[in-house]
Amino acid sequence: MRNRLLLAALFLLPASAVAADESPSLPTAEEIVARMGSRDLQRQVSIEGYAGMRRYVLDNHHLHKRAEMLVQVQGDPDGTKHFEVVSEAGWKAAHKHVLRKMLESESETSHPEARAKTRINPENYDFKMAGTEVIDGRTAYVLEVSPKRKEKYLLRGRIWVDAEDYALARAEGQPAKNPSFWTKSTHFVQIYQKSGLLWFPRSTQSVTEAHIFGTTNVNIEYFDYAPKTAHVPDNSVMSAKEMLKP
Repeated sequence: MRNRLLLAALFLLPASAVAADESPSLPTAEEIVARMGSRDLQRQVSIEGYAGMRRYVLDNHHLHKRAEMLVQVQGDPDGTKHFEVVSEAGWKAAHKHVLRKMLESESETSHPEARAKTRINPENYDFKMAGTEVIDGRTAYVLEVSPKRKEKYLLRGRIWVDAEDYALARAEGQPAKNPSFWTKSTHFVQIYQKSGLLWFPRSTQSVTEAHIFGTTNVNIEYFDYAPKTAHVPDNSVMSAKEMLKP
């Protein structure tokens, strides 16, 4: 009996070793982030900007207030965003002090010199591999992200990176720093979707707990996003790298 067990072990060990060798190994967090930056650069130089629409809906159940805003967005080739409010309805104070402030902040941080400080890269974040998940039928790498500075425009949480396109498919967490003294906490989930060769936001949901106003929910729906196609020469990637240097 002992000899039979030893013989069985001799046959099972090589089989297990072969199975382990054949299992695909995941890229490291550093490799995923590097590929993200490279692919994002390629996508950016392939278009002359983009245009789209957004619908903002703000709800505060504590005050029984609601506000809605329809916004048109234009994106320049360098990533700078321009917003035009198409219509507003509901709580006027929320339009002035919350929704329009959100547009102003996003426009300011979209400029190349400001965007360099918020990009998802090793200069701004530490990364840790957390596994894989399937989002909308596509495999995504899950990374834990920790900001290197305590700033309100940096994220603390997780990101999901599409395993085929190395594009951001989902982001979830909270700002590294509360945006104001009155804010106790903010948690958000942003989901992206593929449109042709490009990836655009699909929805953003955020929940903010404030000291006076209680819980405020802001939902953003993105629709009719479309790129403006550019002609890309063979040396475009190198040219773009020089152009986008901070």
